[in-house]
Amino acid sequence: MRQFAEQARELAVVRRNSRGGQSAAEHCVAALRSVFSYAVADGLISEDRNPARRVAKPRRLTSPRRALPEARLEDLYEVAARTGNDPALDTLLLRLHVETACRRGGALALHTDDLDEEQCLMRLREKANSLRWQPVSPTLMAHLTAHAAYRGTRTGGQVLRQANGTPISRRRYDYLWGRLGRHLPWVATQQVTTHWLRHTTLTWVERHFGYAVARAYAGHADRAGDAGTTTTYIRASVTEVATALAALTGEPHPLADAGSLHRDDPNSYP
Repeated sequence: MRQFAEQARELAVVRRNSRGGQSAAEHCVAALRSVFSYAVADGLISEDRNPARRVAKPRRLTSPRRALPEARLEDLYEVAARTGNDPALDTLLLRLHVETACRRGGALALHTDDLDEEQCLMRLREKANSLRWQPVSPTLMAHLTAHAAYRGTRTGGQVLRQANGTPISRRRYDYLWGRLGRHLPWVATQQVTTHWLRHTTLTWVERHFGYAVARAYAGHADRAGDAGTTTTYIRASVTEVATALAALTGEPHPLADAGSLHRDDPNSYP
């Protein structure tokens, strides 16, 4: 099994963001463990004779993603707004991910019945079947509802759509970041993707509002051993997340504390 994992590492497809096949080897070991866990569950072998348990997973490498500085964000917005076949959609995508720090899957799963216009909340469905209500600014909510209405989204339909009214897919993101990389060499060189926007927002929230609020803002689930048992007692409320959002965008939010930061505060983030 160790030899098989090493073979998977050596034969991994080399892409621009490849890291020596480490991920391929890790996934290989995970797949073997899964297969043998079914063998144990079906009574074909006993747990103490499960050979996959004795194969260590390769250590996961540190992610190269990091928070982008303000000037880089402005460059992304500027290029997205003046290039491409649908600047309105692309700038909306960027703002959506910068404001909410949502994953790509959460944006693609967004439907009209997930938008609470009165309270400026959007329901996000992300990996591991997680679900949460995420505060958004009144401006973003207005743009999302207008986008859906203008592009012919029916009640309960997917919000984000192409200019011809068809729902977008992951390919839209590939097209967007490929285009940004052609105009901004640093995007292509560092393999910047949507997830970098998540890092950017959550880093800012953590620096200004602390770990608990950043954790809630990210929608991270509580897991045993995740940063210690103290996380059980420091869960942030939706009010605290909305307060961080109000400081981030410089717009008041209906669920935020009255004393939240605004645009003229030195800690606000454009």
